[in-house]
Amino acid sequence: METGLGPPIIACSPVKELMLKYSQGSFGRVFLLKFEDQDNLLEELKKVAVKEKIKVGTIMLLGGMRSAGVVTGPREAVIPPDPMWINFNDGREVLGFGTLFRKGDEPVIHLHGAIGREKETYTGCIRKDSVVYLVVEAVITEIVGIDARKALDEKTGLVMLEL
Repeated sequence: METGLGPPIIACSPVKELMLKYSQGSFGRVFLLKFEDQDNLLEELKKVAVKEKIKVGTIMLLGGMRSAGVVTGPREAVIPPDPMWINFNDGREVLGFGTLFRKGDEPVIHLHGAIGREKETYTGCIRKDSVVYLVVEAVITEIVGIDARKALDEKTGLVMLEL
């Protein structure tokens, strides 16, 4: 339809009901963390979450990793997945983003990162043996007003987000 006041207005059909589950919250506290050489990244993140009573949040980080066990994808796109593991212990750069939720009283960290050295870069889920090399700087942003948790999903056999 032409209005003479700018670009034409295009009529759109109503949006179909969303199948996606989502929830709205607000930013709460913000924490700046400095991890030092030999710190266990995942364990220290959990300790901060427990001490500060963070129930829901996001994590951004960058720095160096001495070693870690990383899941780089499933062997095949089937449920439940059979993870492909990459382990390294040679010092690499890391850039990561993750989420923090609770499963009962226990914090659950889901952290993905790009981890590189020279021309080789892995992208995946940092799951174990996450030892810092030199320094990792991280920001945890708490999200308040959301009722979310991690729970065992019977379909996948994995601990998944529940809203």
